[in-house]
Order: sequence, then structure tokens, then C-alpha cells
Amino acid sequence: MYFKLAWRNIWRAPRRTAVILIAVIIGVWSMAFLGALMRGISDQMVRNGIATLTGHIQIHHKGYRSDPVIENNMAKPSVIEKVMRDVLPADALWTSRVRVNAVASNARHSSGLTLVGIHPLSEARISFIGEAISQGRYLKPNDVLGIVIGKVLAEDFETELGKKLVLMSQDKDQEIASRAFRIVGIFTAEMEATEKRFAFVTISAAQEMLGLNKEISEISIKLSSYKEANTVAYGLRSALWSSDYEIHTWQELLPLVTAVLGMYDGFIFLWFLVVFIAMGFGIVNTTLMAVFERMREFGLLKALGMKPWWIVRQVLTESFFLLVIGIIIGNGIGLWTVSALSSNGIDLSSLAKGMEFVGMSHIIYPAFYAKDMITANLVVFVLGLLVSLYPAIKAARFTPLQAMTHT
Repeated sequence: MYFKLAWRNIWRAPRRTAVILIAVIIGVWSMAFLGALMRGISDQMVRNGIATLTGHIQIHHKGYRSDPVIENNMAKPSVIEKVMRDVLPADALWTSRVRVNAVASNARHSSGLTLVGIHPLSEARISFIGEAISQGRYLKPNDVLGIVIGKVLAEDFETELGKKLVLMSQDKDQEIASRAFRIVGIFTAEMEATEKRFAFVTISAAQEMLGLNKEISEISIKLSSYKEANTVAYGLRSALWSSDYEIHTWQELLPLVTAVLGMYDGFIFLWFLVVFIAMGFGIVNTTLMAVFERMREFGLLKALGMKPWWIVRQVLTESFFLLVIGIIIGNGIGLWTVSALSSNGIDLSSLAKGMEFVGMSHIIYPAFYAKDMITANLVVFVLGLLVSLYPAIKAARFTPLQAMTHT
């Protein structure tokens, strides 16, 4: 009976019902859309950071992170490789690198950058560089003098494929080492800073140039899920009991990204709260108007013997229907909006410079998280019923005498 009466009552005043429904729909839609937008931004920041030579876990010699010089390289990588074979999950990928600060120059320009010596085959499966070549080709294992540079760096140096680029750095004996490389490929990246910062050669070429023999600077590990990073890192720390090594997860390697992710979680919660407060005032105000308009009805019901609790339940049932309808429609519109924008993304190229500062791409792809949608729905439904208690209790307190004198 309550459901039947409630359903009929909410359609007695279609205009008022439409006002409440629009408020709920807009609130749920904005929660779903903004939550997906924030999650999309945070996911891209993590993916960009991990793909840009970070990985989920990195292993260095003690002190390398604070002072990345050749003296802090790992002299016996074979020891670590043996431990990784025993500890890492079967689907984990890893690669070793030589990474040093260097100066690149040609006949016209010179600039500082990071020289990265890589294993071309294993590196392509871990970082962005394997799929980032826009001109020329990727490095081959036997490329002794080949180099791959970023598009922005090539434009700044006014150079192109086939031209030479001289790299200078400090070798193991603290002497200046230099070598001329020929540009075999040019890569593009999500951020221009990446294109300007890195230059890639084979690890054997870097070791020969710097006199490193088999020494390496770091080992980068990619897991099937970023959620496994802390567990796997703990296992590696336990197995590599020697104090000569440091093991860091992506959260430690990307502190700015980690801080922004925490800020986004707080921002999403704050946005949910603000939207609900605005929507809650609309629900209370409109429901209260409906209660006062129906004062004679409630007075008559009490005169016929209906208990106050039954009237409260009647008003809450009407609010229940309004909230459920609004949530269903709001979720549908939100999912449609996210789906429509997920294919091409939201282009914010005009803000690219500022977005790069925190590792964000200039194109944002919203990402739907079920937990955010569930949280938004629960907030709207539960708190919506709670704020409806006030007009419901107000209706239950009307006396038959008040109803008779009400005009």
C-alpha cells in the first residue's frame, strides 16, 4: 500500500517531481563524471610516470638515487639477476640500464641531457621507447654508434636522421669521455620534457664509452599490476640482504605523482560532499513545500487513525522513489558521457605546459571506477533519505485541528 500510494503521490505534481529529479540527476551525473575525470587523470599520470623509465620497482646501488654518479653503479649485476629469477613473479619483466648525465652537441647547439644505455629488446617491453619511434627506426642490439633522440631535441638542435651528435660525459676514471653517434631514430612522447631530456644508445655502447665493463646504473622491473609493487619489493629486500643495494617502488620514485593522487582522492570526496549539500537543500526545500501543500491530507489521515510513524514512512517512501529514479537516470547519463569521451579524450593542449609540470598528458581519457560510482550512489541515496526525514517528521506532527484551519 505504501509503495502504491507513494508512486501515485509523486506524480500528482509533475512539475515539482521534475524539479527534484533534475536536481538528483545533475548531482549523480556530476559525481560520476568528475570522479571518472579525476581517475582518468591520475591513471594517466601513473602510466606516464611508470612508462618513462621508472617501472614499478627499481634497484640501485646504495647512494645512487641521491648522487647518480658512475662511482655508485652496480659492479655485479649478475648477483641481483639471480635473486630476481627466484623472487619475481613469472610474468614480471625487467631490464638493466646505464644512465648518466651528459652534454650533447653538434655544429650549432649544445645542451645537457640524460644518456641512457639500454638493452633494446627488453627495454621495448618495459618503457615507452619501444613504441615511440616516429621517424627512422628503433635501436638494434648491434648498434654501436646509433642513437635515438626526442623530436623536440632534434628540432632544438636543427638536426635530423643520419646526422651526427656528439655526447660527452665523465667516465669511470673521472676523465672526459666523448663519442660521436649517428641519429637512427627520433621518438615522440606524451610530454615535451621527455623528448628533450633523454637520448638512447645501446648499453654496450654506453659501457664502452664510459669504461664500465659490465657495470650498470639501475634495474627496472615491470609487474602485471602496480598493486603488486610493495609486496614484490619486500621480497626483494628480504632476498637482497646486503646493504649495498636500494630497492624503491614507483610511489617512492614518483613522489610528486603520489602526492597528487592523494590530493585527487580528497578532492573527489570534497566534490561529492559539495554536490550533495547543494542537492540536499533542493530536496528538503521541495519536499517541505509538498508537505505543507498536503497538510489537510495528512491531518485527515491522522483523524482517520493513521499513526505518525506511518506518515513518516509514507513521505520517506516517496523520497525513495524519487532518489532511485534520479540515481538510475543520472548513472545512465554519466556512463554515456564517460563512454563518449573515453574514445577520443578531452584535448587540453592549450594547458599542456602547466600540465606537464605534474606529469599529466595534454589529452585526458576519463576512467570509470565502480567504487566511485557506488560511493556516489550511496551518498545520494542514504543522505537523501536522511535529509528527507525533516519534512517527513514535520508532516507527522500536523494535527487534525491544524489541517482544518490551514488554507
